[in-house]
Amino acid sequence: MKKNKQKNNKKEDNRKNIEINTLLKKVDVGVNKNNVFIFTSPLTVVEFSKKINKASTEIIRYFLVKGNLITVNTLLSEDQIGELCLHFNYDFEKQDEITEENILNNIKLDEKDLIQAIRPPVVTVMGHVDHGKTSLLDTIRNSHVTAKEAGGITQHIGAYQIVHKNRFITFIDTPGHEAFSEMRARGAELTDIIILVVAADDGVMPQTIEAIDHAKASNAKLIVFVNKMDKPTANPDKVIAQLSEHGVTPEEWGGETVVVKGSALTKDGIDQLLETIFLISDINEYKAVINSLPIGIVLESKLDKGSGPLASVIIQQGILKKGDYLVCGHTFGRVRTMKDENNKDLDEAKPSRPVMISGLDSLPEAGDRFIALKDEKIAKSIANKIAQKQIREDRLFSMQQSKLTNDLKITNVILRADVNGSIEAIKNLFDKINVDGTTVKIIRSAIGAISESDVKLAKASNALIIGFNVRPTKNVRDLSNNIGVKIIFQNIIYALKDQVEKILIGTLDPVYEEETIGEAKVRAIFKASNIGTIAGCLVTDGKLVRNAHVRVLRDGIVIYTSTISSLKHLKDDVKEIVEGKECGLTIAGFNDIKENDILECFVNKQVDLLAKMGSDSNEKKQ
Repeated sequence: MKKNKQKNNKKEDNRKNIEINTLLKKVDVGVNKNNVFIFTSPLTVVEFSKKINKASTEIIRYFLVKGNLITVNTLLSEDQIGELCLHFNYDFEKQDEITEENILNNIKLDEKDLIQAIRPPVVTVMGHVDHGKTSLLDTIRNSHVTAKEAGGITQHIGAYQIVHKNRFITFIDTPGHEAFSEMRARGAELTDIIILVVAADDGVMPQTIEAIDHAKASNAKLIVFVNKMDKPTANPDKVIAQLSEHGVTPEEWGGETVVVKGSALTKDGIDQLLETIFLISDINEYKAVINSLPIGIVLESKLDKGSGPLASVIIQQGILKKGDYLVCGHTFGRVRTMKDENNKDLDEAKPSRPVMISGLDSLPEAGDRFIALKDEKIAKSIANKIAQKQIREDRLFSMQQSKLTNDLKITNVILRADVNGSIEAIKNLFDKINVDGTTVKIIRSAIGAISESDVKLAKASNALIIGFNVRPTKNVRDLSNNIGVKIIFQNIIYALKDQVEKILIGTLDPVYEEETIGEAKVRAIFKASNIGTIAGCLVTDGKLVRNAHVRVLRDGIVIYTSTISSLKHLKDDVKEIVEGKECGLTIAGFNDIKENDILECFVNKQVDLLAKMGSDSNEKKQ
């Protein structure tokens, strides 16, 4: 009786399944009965020749006469395939083939029996660096994240849902620096409404124009928020005039764009901005399916020591529940936990809801689409096919890059970062570094602390290690020093670009380089109402110096960077404390210290980078 009762109490899952087989579409590549050559993607010369029953030599000769030297393995572009078809008297047509490899980009829900309902609007905040995007979000959701971001810019895409007058709005905060262009583009793809933040004292800048282009390319509605109106140098008329030059005409000038003037600092115009979002939302009636398994997109991913791979996702259609089988890009898993932006556990998430999920077998890429399926085997199969396709594409790209870089001086780089979005942004950044005769080649990129394996690979491949917001252990650092592997530590994206360019150019201008002078382990925590958190530490290497810089590391990830504000040995104030001794200390502006945290003490030294590189090479010769 008890078993039956438990069965009856189990909540039935009425969500409609996504039927993969009905979405798959096979295309026969070749000449059809109407003398039309059908293809789905670029083909090699030998593949194309077989499909049209011609010798490869005929195709090679055709291009040779035109001055283009190709081989049987050359990949023909779509234009070249069309040109060849006309030469051999065929019409041509490209068709989309839907396979398990590309199914995530071709998901269409069967409208039969689906129920749609009004969903919260998804709003993306865009604009130029330092124009106040993050400050605006801080004001709206009454939180403070600006101080936590290095260099005053947002470095990882984040999504947050707020409640205003009993209605929900989802905000996506896209980073403003140019290296995050791809992440901004992805945000525009997700969004219903774009808020373009423009500083009233600065006007239209490069990233402002880029954000306008993203808005125009999407179907999103645009709202302009003229920020920093509290400044005496504010000139909103100049901003409006500049916007009109780029095709953004405000309502007051007879256009369709709503312009709200205000200040994130003083909160002026915030209520008007939110009411404008609701007005646009009501007019457009944003809807989503609420009775199917979900589809959505990955905003960010990171590796957590306790939870494994974590993915920040946003649901676009359907409802996501704990226990769902997910195909998330090339990864697969079952949703083990699901949390909102306040770290609150959720059992389900509806459309427009951003959540952090665990349970995937590896890290998905930012921008990957995901679907939930009822059949575990089908979900695994799709993820494996996508992973295999990615491996093939990576190999092809590596082959193409090696051909392009034969005559260049290559700087090999091993890249370690705290989250996936940083790796993507840095790769994009390296693509934009243009130093004649040189190029950067990333031979390994991964999330997490720098490892001994990284150092050994760097030595074998003569590579530079870049740690973005991550640090090595003392053992790893000692190994790198002993075998002569250089590690660059950075936590500001545009500073990294300057640093790498200086290495490539070999500039004579001096740069600042960190020197680690000591390391300590937190063994105990004490709370003092008039002081804050006091860390009881053992100095494990070097020395700690009062007022020196200190970096708090937790599982190899940089949690906070500040200075040592007080330093005591027993009851005495001291200027420094050396290896093997215990001490008590406080860190300026930081009270969230935990036992087993590692404190890394360092100073900044000005060095001549070119001279240092020269001395390194002399040592190697000797």
